[in-house]
Amino acid sequence: MAVRVRIPTPLRKFTGGNEAVDAEGSTVAAVLDSVEAAHPGLKERICERDGSVRRFVNVYVNGDDIRFLDDLESAVKDGDEISIVPAIAGGACTGLANSRPLMRRRPQAYST
Repeated sequence: MAVRVRIPTPLRKFTGGNEAVDAEGSTVAAVLDSVEAAHPGLKERICERDGSVRRFVNVYVNGDDIRFLDDLESAVKDGDEISIVPAIAGGACTGLANSRPLMRRRPQAYST
């Protein structure tokens, strides 16, 4: 069964620049194995050595986070879409006491 797997920009070097690839499998784990067979090195960027999804990677089936489904054993069917989304985090604010406010004036209320 063909499942579409959406690849995030940082991992597209493993798919020849393709933003999505088709893969086979009846579970997310099987689909990831299929993707790995066609694009070696991709799965290790998504999964830990024990096979679990890396902490800062989110995987969705048709928009649903697999962590709230059956994780890697979540079932997929022909035509489903798996999205691999690296978590975005960053930046630390330092020196807040000396920082300038984002807005100089209080926003005006909308008039009716």
